[in-house]
Amino acid sequence: QVQLVESGGGLVQTGDSLRLSCASSGRTFSLYTMGWFRQAPGKEREFVAAIGWSGATRKYTDSVKGRFTISRDNAKNTVSLQMNSLKPEDTAVYYCAADRRAISITTMTATDFGSWGQGTQVTVSS
Repeated sequence: QVQLVESGGGLVQTGDSLRLSCASSGRTFSLYTMGWFRQAPGKEREFVAAIGWSGATRKYTDSVKGRFTISRDNAKNTVSLQMNSLKPEDTAVYYCAADRRAISITTMTATDFGSWGQGTQVTVSS
């Protein structure tokens, strides 16, 4: 497992942008599929985006396609989520997560990911 620490959340207005970052400890970061999930009050944790080991493969949930971009820097052990054109429905606690399996066989559900950060709050006001 890896230790994950998110940063970059905050309170913004509709249409604004935010960039979330997740720093990982350990020497095997490049061997993990990395993901971002979010959980709004009263709702289940949902998949937002994932990126494969090399960064070449990325997956997004439909509601964020074209607005969010996931990226990783294996040299710095970090993964980021650039969020543009934010909407009130994007309000949630955002979690960084890691999965040892390849992105091609990860089902993008929370149970697939074995390591989690503590979460960072994103609030989008209307």
